[in-house]
Amino acid sequence: MTNFSPTRSLISVAAAFSLSVAATVTQAEDYDLPRLLVIGTPGTSSGSFASTNGWAPVLKEQTGANARIVPEDSEAQRYRRLTDRRDIQISSVASAEIRSQTEGVGAYAGIKPVAQRVIWHHNDTPWGFVVSGESELESMEDLKRDGIRVAVGAFSPPMTVAVRKALPAYLGLSEEEAEEMITFVPASSYVENCRSVVEGKADVAYCATVSSVLAEMEGAPGGIRWLDMDQSNTEAWDAYLAHRPMTVPVTINMGVSTAKGVGGLTSNFLYAVPADADDEFAYDMAKWFHKAYDDYKGSHPLSSRMSMEVFRDYLDTSPLPVHEGTVRYLKEIGEWTEEDDAWNQAAIEKMDAWIEARAAAMAEARDKRIAPDQNNEEYMAIFRKHTEGLEGFRTRL
Repeated sequence: MTNFSPTRSLISVAAAFSLSVAATVTQAEDYDLPRLLVIGTPGTSSGSFASTNGWAPVLKEQTGANARIVPEDSEAQRYRRLTDRRDIQISSVASAEIRSQTEGVGAYAGIKPVAQRVIWHHNDTPWGFVVSGESELESMEDLKRDGIRVAVGAFSPPMTVAVRKALPAYLGLSEEEAEEMITFVPASSYVENCRSVVEGKADVAYCATVSSVLAEMEGAPGGIRWLDMDQSNTEAWDAYLAHRPMTVPVTINMGVSTAKGVGGLTSNFLYAVPADADDEFAYDMAKWFHKAYDDYKGSHPLSSRMSMEVFRDYLDTSPLPVHEGTVRYLKEIGEWTEEDDAWNQAAIEKMDAWIEARAAAMAEARDKRIAPDQNNEEYMAIFRKHTEGLEGFRTRL
């Protein structure tokens, strides 16, 4: 029989604890991150919020940095908090949203323009058009019927464009025809937008298949279905992408079960920072995202999309500039090429041109005492004068 020794056991526990502490301290010394890191994401029902909360405890354990995750459903408000108020340091944001923020699309036209940079890939979110399981709508063609109610996410310019412009174009309808045939139902939040189809407020909504609210809807009485966006319909897709140039047609393989195998599109979510974010901060975050991947990848399904492999694939088509700190780290590990330098420099110059032009438009409007607002035609005339001829951002295919 083995004798139990309390002293020996305490020594063993203390030794193990010391080794654990030593390993954590050594790992923490590899990074120089702020004690408190504030990260803005879409609302609490979004996959971005859930997955960021998944890796935050691992960051704390390995580096000592406390990550506070701030859910902010309003894209414009989260942008202001990142670029103007500076009370968040990183934003989880769709690539399409960054394009809109840079080019002043919709409500962003009257918001202070600030250049941003990508520090890492967050997820590649599948999107599609969802209906209730009991809906009579069976295909995208059915949306051409008079009186169809389509939810509109008024809180997000890209979602508004996807529904009011890109969807009619996909269906072969002019904007005038769409206004006559379709009833657009405004929604003030992402959750309200999606739930509208199971609550009877709308017939169809544009939603991300990985959001937790979709899992709730799938389990509701009657369930939900998705309308297939046929990838072979090149004419329809060409028309759609004219309005949503940052998306890619896909067969959905992530998210709720009802969406898998259905034709839809994907939109990349990125972790972005202001262009003037500290180089060492971006470098250390990129390094941690890469080196700690195996430790946090199982914390949420979307976290598996933060691998170096997925990020590298994204960089092959990205039109958005990457932060110099991230570039420096990628060069160190052999994941950045001279070709990447070329397109990234072009992306920086393009973004800077938009920011400078929009800043000049706002300065002129201020001098003339004209309110910078998308609904103010006097201002929009100034806006168009300064931005005319600038090339827009589009996925590099």
